[in-house]
Amino acid sequence: MTNLIKSLLSIVVFLVFPFSTSAQIDQVALMNDLRILSHDSMEGRKTGTDGNEKAREFILKRLREIAVKPLESDFQQKFNFSASDGEKTGTNILGHIEGIASSNSYFVISAHYDHIGVRSGEIYNGADDNASGVAALLAIANYFKKNSPRHSMIFAFFDAEESGLQGAKAFVATNSRAIILNVNMDMISRNDKNEIYIAGTYQNPDLKELVQKSLSQNDRLKVLFGHDTPGSGGHDWSNSSDHGPFSKSGIPFLYFGVEDHEDYHKPGDDFEKIDINFYNSVVEMLVQVINSLDKELE
Repeated sequence: MTNLIKSLLSIVVFLVFPFSTSAQIDQVALMNDLRILSHDSMEGRKTGTDGNEKAREFILKRLREIAVKPLESDFQQKFNFSASDGEKTGTNILGHIEGIASSNSYFVISAHYDHIGVRSGEIYNGADDNASGVAALLAIANYFKKNSPRHSMIFAFFDAEESGLQGAKAFVATNSRAIILNVNMDMISRNDKNEIYIAGTYQNPDLKELVQKSLSQNDRLKVLFGHDTPGSGGHDWSNSSDHGPFSKSGIPFLYFGVEDHEDYHKPGDDFEKIDINFYNSVVEMLVQVINSLDKELE
């Protein structure tokens, strides 16, 4: 990595969060959801497969347990898209909690639940990519069900991200609501340096100050701003995941993710390799940031 790129990613905020009785998330449920979503029985969750359907049914079950309502009459948004091997149908899952102060303006909190399936007889479980984001999204939905947000919140579990962000594209193309922010999570559960990146503040600099206000100093987790500068080639993540279609439509976004690790898109991306302390810290941080932005944004 060049010195220039390093400088673009150099703003670091050290965080510490409570990890005992004051924790804002159910850490047992979080890890159980991640374990189930990344189990061999899900067969890698590839769009259009039985494993993908199993994952979808599990997410729907958990949303009903949390008592999150569907965005429309049904949780599921079907969409069609063209793939290299023919026409496909994907299914987004869309939950909703109405805001108590700004019911007609929305945060969309998102994570994709599909992965790349089975290849050459090996299951690609995608624990970090992106069962970690999905389990976190369930934990965040559970938090806001118990702590009513000011703005209405859509919890979007997107399908077919691995096929070109198709689920997010379908949602954005059909949306008529006033969305003021997309918070997207993709790969948030393991990093050898305890680093998690926030992309999107280059495009939306006002958000940076608000996010920084919500963070506290400590030595537990390193949050870095970057990977969103035009002209940095593969180091620019502005369209690398489901926040991309929101950004292209002019909707501000924050993307939370780690840099690629050795098991990215490989069969070794398994539950056993999740860094539990790091993951819990990241999800606690996400709740804190989203909660703060919900209070600060109009």
